[in-house]
Formats: sequence, structure tokens, C-alpha cells
Amino acid sequence: MPLSAPAARRLVHQRRIALDGFAREDGLIDVEAEIVDTKTRPFANEDRGTIEPGEPLHRMRMRMTVDHNLVIRDCEAVTEYAPFHVCPGGAAGFARLAGLRIGRGFLKAANERVGGVAGCTHLRELIQQMATVAFQTLYSVRKDIGDRAPPEPLDSGRVGSPASMIGSCYAFAPDGPVVRRRWPALATSAAAATEE
Repeated sequence: MPLSAPAARRLVHQRRIALDGFAREDGLIDVEAEIVDTKTRPFANEDRGTIEPGEPLHRMRMRMTVDHNLVIRDCEAVTEYAPFHVCPGGAAGFARLAGLRIGRGFLKAANERVGGVAGCTHLRELIQQMATVAFQTLYSVRKDIGDRAPPEPLDSGRVGSPASMIGSCYAFAPDGPVVRRRWPALATSAAAATEE
């Protein structure tokens, strides 16, 4: 179902974010992200002069490498276009994300390392999306492995296990149809826990 028809309007600003997840030959996962901001009219910029329509105001890229436990092994960021000459310096700090595990508390821990003046606002905005893509990529890789991996206990609590997903969004409501269908044993106990 599409959005409702918009009011009369004109495009002023456009942000494009692209993310890709890769299974590496060495068994690790790479997630690459790019963010690009453009305007539809020329405007003056004190560091760059005139920025023309369609010319990036911001263009940043980041690559995050994670292992099968969703621990960040490496993170590299670059700023190709920014409004100020000093902005590219904010990208180097994202290497400090190495060692963090994507899971409960991840965004808080990441912000402690690259928040405020320690990083770049626009690159920080990519972190949550990159974490989601890392999870989705790893899920697909694990599906490819299939029967070679031991079955996971329903209540392991590991990121991506049924127990960690229940209650994480509307579709995974503890008493909802998806949880009741996929994990009936957990639906009963999760629904009872929410009634107490």
C-alpha cells in the first residue's frame, strides 16, 4: 500500500543511504554504507564556495567487518564531501568501534566511543543501520551453512535467537501470531510473563 497523495510541494533536499552486506572468503562479514546529501538549488558555502544542485554536500562511506558472533573486527570510514574542510578528521575515530559486539547496549557503547566531537554525526547515523545489515547478512550466511551448524536453543538469548527477537518489534509481539506460530513454547511463557 503506498503513502497517501502528498500536498503540492517541491524537492529541496535529498539524502540517499545505501548499505550492502558481504560474506567474505575468510568467513567474516563486511557491511558497507554510504550516505549522500544533495540540494536542488545552488548555495554558498564558506569552505567550498558554491555547491551546485546535485553536487554532494555530504558523502561519507564506512566499512564494518564483523565475525560470526557479531563482534566488530575492523571499522573504516572516510569523508569524501563535507561542508567544512575539517570534517574528514571525524572519520578516523570510527576505528574505535573494533571490539564492540552488536547486540543489547551496542548503540550506547558505540556512542561512548564516537559520540560528540569524537566522531561525525552523519557517520554515526549509519551505525544502527549497519548493525541491522550485519545481522541480516549473518542470518543469510548461517542459512547457507544450514545443517553444518548445530541447532540453536530457543532461549539462548544470543542476538538473532528467538528469545532475543521476541518483543523487539510489532511483528514479534510475545502474544502475536508470528511468535505463536514460530515458537509456540516461547509465546506461551512470554505472554504469561507480560501479564504478571
